[in-house]
Amino acid sequence: MRTVRIVIIEDEKPAARLLNRRIEKLGYRVEMLLHSVEESIEWFQSNPHPDLIFLDIQLSDGLSFELFDQVSIHSAIIFTTAYDDYVLKAFKLNSIDYLLKPIVEEELLFALDKFERQQPREEIDLAAVKRWLQPQKTYKERFTIKVGQSLKIIDCPSIECFFSEYKATYLHTQNTKNYLLDFSLDKLETLLDPLLFFRINRSTIIQRSAIREIMMYSNSRLKIILQTFNDSELIVSREKVNDFKAWLEK
Repeated sequence: MRTVRIVIIEDEKPAARLLNRRIEKLGYRVEMLLHSVEESIEWFQSNPHPDLIFLDIQLSDGLSFELFDQVSIHSAIIFTTAYDDYVLKAFKLNSIDYLLKPIVEEELLFALDKFERQQPREEIDLAAVKRWLQPQKTYKERFTIKVGQSLKIIDCPSIECFFSEYKATYLHTQNTKNYLLDFSLDKLETLLDPLLFFRINRSTIIQRSAIREIMMYSNSRLKIILQTFNDSELIVSREKVNDFKAWLEK
């Protein structure tokens, strides 16, 4: 039996026992089977940490990464996961081994061999893996506007700003036209890409590429001049000035 100390974290007990048998068949000793985030936190807080962890990502009580928020762990990790190849690419980029369920014995042997050859062991960038695992938020790319009996499609790059007036919301395009929308500005903030659009005050959201000039204004505020929109003064409210400057630098 090899001296490597191994812990399996897997919420499906039959799967955990099967993996245990396969690992021990290859000459390794599995020290502990853990089945939840809560159980894992408790065990790691009161026991010496193993050399290697086989870590399922989705456990019955949450993501296994919650363990690392509670306990500082420096063990090597081999992920066991049912995620698709796009996410698995993240593991490779961060030098993390993985086993795609259902686990194939040859791949298990390859992962263990890689662990043995890993000298010194590479640090695992768990924050990067978390970012890859989080669903990628998508933003609205176009709006469909009713104009009379027709529908007009307006792509976001052609929109200079959104503004509210008399309890209605409008978008303003590069061709100087305004179109009535069914969305509030609050809702639009959740739909628009925050790298491209910024809400400068209660009544206006502007697009970065539409800015023609930025001027100092009274009371530490800023005045924005857009390419074509000139129906009103566009003032960055004082409480938003710092965030606006930071947004310009992104």
